[in-house]
Amino acid sequence: MPTYRLITLGPSHYCEKARWALARCRVPFQEEPHVPLIHSAHTRKAGGRRSVPVLVTDSGTFADSTDILELCDRQVSGALYGSGETRRQARDLEDYFDEKLGPHTRRLVYFHVLDEKQLVVDLFAPGVSRSERTAFDLGFVAIRGLMRKGMKIDRAGAARSREQALAVFRDVSTRISDGRRYLTGDRFTAADLTFASLAAPVILPPEYGWPLPPLSSLGAPLQSEVRHFRDSPAGELVLRLYREERGQVLAIGE
Repeated sequence: MPTYRLITLGPSHYCEKARWALARCRVPFQEEPHVPLIHSAHTRKAGGRRSVPVLVTDSGTFADSTDILELCDRQVSGALYGSGETRRQARDLEDYFDEKLGPHTRRLVYFHVLDEKQLVVDLFAPGVSRSERTAFDLGFVAIRGLMRKGMKIDRAGAARSREQALAVFRDVSTRISDGRRYLTGDRFTAADLTFASLAAPVILPPEYGWPLPPLSSLGAPLQSEVRHFRDSPAGELVLRLYREERGQVLAIGE
């Protein structure tokens, strides 16, 4: 099987969703990280849109994380989503987390860190070219302004996103209150992978697929937020999923 090219913004949780699925389903890929704004020239050249992740394959370009998970699912004969009612639930939950969780954990964390230039530059730096890092460093103020405008990152938006993320965490905590180990029952599916990936910005799991800053290096308000999200059944689920499942690979025929 050829090695595919995954174009990313390294710390992006939607990119984490894609690379976790690719690794779990034994799809060979090489990650190509970029910095914000500059990344869009590379995604468009590859046949995608401005957003990441973009997976370039020998049979076409996949420009959405859900499309990438479906490709991975075909690689393992449906094992990522499961079958029957499990499959239906996994797809519905993936859509729910994509829409109701991912944009909000991103906005909340960016609100807290975008004033920390060095932290943000260092966060995106691994694996990018020296010229991109330099451009990001020199153009940071302008790029930050575009990010704030594009994602509506302000105090009111962050407050709304916090409440939305907490509502999803409450939903998940209720769902697993019957003692189930995974969101659809007794097996790991794309629903668990998606929830854990998109919750990661407010959990900071050590096993995340991109270097994240230690909790102690963050400002006190964000440290408090992370501890609050971690201290819930849903937050504990994210930590366990990363600890037990992030490094697992599906066996052939599983």
